[in-house]
Amino acid sequence: RIQLEDSGGGTVPPGGSLRLSCVGSGYTYTNLCMGWFRQAPGKEREGVASIYTSSGRTYYADSVKGRFTISRDNAKNTLSLEMVGLKSEDTAIYYCAADPKRMPYDCYSGSWARHPDDYPASTYWGQGTQVTVSS
Repeated sequence: RIQLEDSGGGTVPPGGSLRLSCVGSGYTYTNLCMGWFRQAPGKEREGVASIYTSSGRTYYADSVKGRFTISRDNAKNTLSLEMVGLKSEDTAIYYCAADPKRMPYDCYSGSWARHPDDYPASTYWGQGTQVTVSS
């Protein structure tokens, strides 16, 4: 069973930076769709970035494009999200996620980011880490 442990959240002023990390365990897959989702109070969950681990191809939501960078270290089973130029609207709980059954195109087209619970419904989630952007 895939387990994900995410960390790195905190409170930063507008314009600040944070780096989120996610360590995966319990699997030997080399091809996974991994990504970061976020949910702010009163808002729907949003997929902000995803990456197919074998190819490195990525997807970014328009709201974070140019400010967030997703990366992975396959040897260490880690996923990272570098966030710069943070805005108050980036305040949310951020969740690491992984899906070993998604096709590559679903991952880098944004389909999985928009519908992580759709068939084959095999997404695993981290426990979440709070990011607060406030002066």
